[in-house]
This record gives sequence, structure tokens and C-alpha cells, in this order.
Amino acid sequence: MFATVLWSASLLFAAPASLSAAETVWLSELDLTMFRQSWGEAQRDRSVTGKTLSIAGQAYERGVGTHARSVVWLDLVGGSERFLAVVGVDDATTSDSASLAFQIAGDGRKLWDSGVLRRGQPAKTVDLEVRGVRSLMLLVTDAGDGVSYDHANWAQARFLVSGARPRTVPAPVEDVVILTPKPGPAPRINSPRVTGCRPGNPFLFRIPAQGERPMTFTANPLPAGLTLDADTGILRGTAPARGEYVVNLSARNRHGTAQSTLRIVAGDTLALTPTMGWNHWYTHYDRITDRLMREAADVMVSSGMADVGYQYVSIDDCWMNAAKHADPLRVGPHRDAEGNLLPNKHFPDMNALTEHIHRLGLKAGTYISPGPRTCAGFAGSWQHEARDARQFADWGFDLLKYDWCSYGEIAAKDPDPELVKFKKPYVLMGRLLQEQPRDIVLNLCQYGMGDVWKWGAEVGGHSWRTAGDLGFELDRIFEVALQNAEHRDWQRPGAWNDPDYIQIGYIGNAHGMGQPRPCPLTPSEQYSFMSLWCLMASPLFFSGDMGRLDEFTVNVLCNPELIEVNQDPLGQCGRVVPLADETFAMVKDLADGSKAVGLFNRGEFPATVTATWPALGFEGRYRTRDLWRQQDVGFRQESLAAPVARRGGAVFRLWRAE
Repeated sequence: MFATVLWSASLLFAAPASLSAAETVWLSELDLTMFRQSWGEAQRDRSVTGKTLSIAGQAYERGVGTHARSVVWLDLVGGSERFLAVVGVDDATTSDSASLAFQIAGDGRKLWDSGVLRRGQPAKTVDLEVRGVRSLMLLVTDAGDGVSYDHANWAQARFLVSGARPRTVPAPVEDVVILTPKPGPAPRINSPRVTGCRPGNPFLFRIPAQGERPMTFTANPLPAGLTLDADTGILRGTAPARGEYVVNLSARNRHGTAQSTLRIVAGDTLALTPTMGWNHWYTHYDRITDRLMREAADVMVSSGMADVGYQYVSIDDCWMNAAKHADPLRVGPHRDAEGNLLPNKHFPDMNALTEHIHRLGLKAGTYISPGPRTCAGFAGSWQHEARDARQFADWGFDLLKYDWCSYGEIAAKDPDPELVKFKKPYVLMGRLLQEQPRDIVLNLCQYGMGDVWKWGAEVGGHSWRTAGDLGFELDRIFEVALQNAEHRDWQRPGAWNDPDYIQIGYIGNAHGMGQPRPCPLTPSEQYSFMSLWCLMASPLFFSGDMGRLDEFTVNVLCNPELIEVNQDPLGQCGRVVPLADETFAMVKDLADGSKAVGLFNRGEFPATVTATWPALGFEGRYRTRDLWRQQDVGFRQESLAAPVARRGGAVFRLWRAE
């Protein structure tokens, strides 16, 4: 029950006599638009849901209601003496799983930490001297278990001020630094060492290579049925008979020659390294068109993304017809008289679209739900699965993202056990795709339900989402990565844990499906994003605006030495090694016997991150290379250390030195 009295500041705090004449400035009086949070908007003198502020049954008159993960920066202008508040989980949250922690930092050092607080627990009191502090940060974290239901209250929050009034300010701006050297003019082959195919199906593989063009490629010995375009490096044809074929690759231009090998495995398993490509969702949402897809494919080549291994160009939702939509060109019947899916008028010819993509040596991906409707309300596959699988193959698609969406309505009426219901639509589509005369990679998009990492490969999947849509929680990339890495034992070549798409550069607002804008992550966070995904051997699908690629974004996406770690044929997801405070390492074994090590700082201030050999499980002396800067940094034999920015990371590759 809520208390019937709204407690005021005079009932909660007694200011020291020396401050009795100080002015009181309430946090809720300041500009709350400076709050950054995972859900909703900061509320003045109300909870984030608009209700009375209340913690453990106690209602409060003043304060700010927010939601983890939340942060606001204040310039105290040298005039504040104390900060006072009571903090806790708002009573209006609807789940006992709500948990969060409040932290306060001043001028780069932590001043106060509430510890983990849960729904119903008494509020914690803050009475903090801030005399002499210029920059103050108020932070609410999710306590490491996700942001769901984490409604947080800075109740009765106020400053006692004897000079200039405090003000909320934008977060500190971080300089943009480009770490990845631009490719030189000499050839460099960036091909994965292995690729899978099914015997007798169409085969397409573009040899990724950087360097000045024109460039001449060779591939020997080629299996029967395959041909090479020596000018483009595109291998085409019919996949060979079951077996393994080692092909020697070379790329030559006027500056030199590069060589590599490719192992072609003709058998039952596709995606022997994590898939790489682009998906439209977090940029174009329900605005996607045939023209935008073609432009994305063209830019994948012209930007150099294809030269480091990106190959799939994938449509997400909204290419079909919907029963209703603001755009009349997306409204129409779901199927024709024979039951075939009908693309909306923005996609006049699916075969022509995939042919355009294939002509560039790239592959085409598509999307649908096993339910009657997609997540955005467009046509789904329910009761037309076999026809749709055949249609996707006939159109020439090479990947299918199969999104749970409205299938929940079907599952709710199914009397089978929960796990059987989770598997059922994917068992069916997995079998149907395997029957097609075309290699189609299957991505299970069902948000980790039923511990999908344990059975995703069993039902014919090649990757599966391990959590919800990352677009709604970009401020939690570290937490999402750490949770994804917990499932590392279930990952292997052909079977990949997928924590969702890389969202850097220009992206839309996931909450409103808005137009693309600069992503909210700092440069260091963007480097961390790519570093973590590479070390986890996660699928690398960029979902930013291909039409607005800038030099910094290309530098993050296209570092061939980082991508080599991601595409390593061993297929291992890095193991997490907790270090001091809010730092950790991620260690990945590579097929050549070397190690990739990431040092990460998920805290709010720069830190020197140190990992000792006992902590990493290493012994001996290692030759070490900084992968982002592509520089050798000497030998290490007791520990690895690096200065790491706020929410940043550094990645090294280590070879044992005898």
C-alpha cells in the first residue's frame, strides 16, 4: 500500500547549521531532457510511468522518475555544497525481477554506490558533500540482469547551493579517432579459410581482397563445376560432390601478389564461419524499397566492405503486403490465387533484385514470420510454409531470417509442451529449406526463448538470436555480450549465437522506427561493439545506413585483422575473464594456436586494464600485436595491460614465442 502522506524534504533531511541559509535546488527543476535512459523519458516529480513516486510503500512529493540504464551529467559550477536524495525501485514496477543500482561520480571518481536494490526494498539515503566538485554524474545501472521493469526513483533529490545553481549538461564529447590503417595498394586476401556448400546446388563466392584495382585472381585446383572470373575474383557454378577441396587463391596487381587457401566443404553444413552482411531493419524499417536494397549491394562493393568479407544483402520485414499501412503501396492481398506470396509495389521483381546482388558476387537474404503476420503486420508464412520455402529458393535468396512474431498466437493454442512449441515452426522450415535446390542459411529470430542455443542447430538453424532486439538497449552492449558469451559451449562452425546486428554510423530510432541519425554510442563504444562481436564469433551484420557511410564507420567495420578473428575456422566464442572493478578480458583461441585477447572497461571513466597470465590461463612469452592499430607491440610474458577509455576496449593477438 502507498503511504497516505507525501513526504517532503523537511521531514527527510535536516541540513547542517552552516547550510541553513543555502538555497535548495531540486533535481526535478532542471532540464530533464539531458537524461539518457533505456526506456521512456525522465519524469518531473512523477515515476517514469507517470504515477506518484513511491519506494517500498512510501510516497514522495518531489524527485525524478527514470529507468535503467540511465545517466545524466551536471555542471555544479562550483556552487553546490551537498546532494541529498532517497533512491530505490519504484513501486509501480510490475515484476519482482526488477533490480538496479544507483551510482554517483564526481570529477572522474566514484563518490557513492547504492549496491543492488530490488522492488519492495527500503530506499537508500544519499547525503553527499559535493563542495568543490565541478562535474557530477548520476547513473542508474541494471545490476547486470537486464533493464526490464527497472523503474528507478531519485526521490526528494536536491542540491544545497551557496553560489551558482547546478545545471544538467550533455554527456562529455569524445574525440573521433580512426585506428584502422587504410589498406595499401598491394593485394591482401581477406577470405575466410573455409566455406560450406551442399553438393549439386548453385555455388557463389566472392574472394574478398583489398588493394588497388585492376587485380587478377587465380584459384587452383578448382573442383569440377566451378569457374573463376579472373577480373572480379568471383567463383560461380555448381557445388561439387561431397568432400573437401583445398583451393589455392592468389590476387595480383602491379604492386605485388597475395596468396591464401580456401577449403570448400561440400556436405550438409552451411555457414562454417559466422555470416557477414547488411540488414535493412535498424535503418529503413517500413520504408525499405528495391532501390535501397540495390544501392546497399552497390555500396557494399564500392565502400570496401565486400573486400573484407561482407557478403549478404538482406531485406528484413515490410517487403510483403499488409492489410493496412500508412503507405498505400504496401497494402494489398497477401497472396495470389495459387497461394504465392505477393511482394508489395516497392518490390516489383524479386528475381531481378537477387540477380543484381548475385552479379556482384554477393548473396541475398530475406525475412518472414512463421505466424500469420510479421512483427510489423505484413504477410506471414502460417499454413503456407512449403510454398514459401520454394518461393524463396525460386527467387534466388540465400538466407532466411525466420522471426517468431505472431506465431505466439498459434503457440498459445497448442497443447504441446513449451519446448516442443518453441521448436515446431523451426523444425518445419529447417526441413523445407534443406529440401530446396539451393543453399539457404536459416537464422532463428526468436529472442532466446527455450534456451534456443541448445537446440537451434538440431532444427536446421545456422544462427539464433540469444536475446531481444538490441536496438532497444544499445547502452547495454557490454551486458548483452557478456550474456551471449555465457552460451559459448553451444557454439561451433555452422551453429552461431547471434546477439543481433551491429548498429553504428547512422541508424534509425528503434523506439519509433524513425529516420536515420548518428548512433548514440561514443567512438569508444563503437570500437567495443565490433571488438566484442568479433571475439564472440557472432554473425557480423551491419544495420546502419549504407548511403551515409563515413570514414570512421568504415574503419570500425572493415578492419581485416579483427574480422580474421571473427572468421577463424575454429569457431570459438571467447571466454570471459573478470578483472578489477568494471573491467574484464575476453580470450579466444584461434586455429593457428595464437590467442585473441580483448581488454574492456565498461565503467564510466578511463582505466588501465591489466590481465595477468594466471588470470588468462597463459604461461610463457608471447609476441603481441594491437589489432585495431595493426601494430606489433613487442613481447609480453607476465601480463597484458592497456589504457582503455570509458566503455572502451583494446584487442590484441598473441603468438607463443619459444
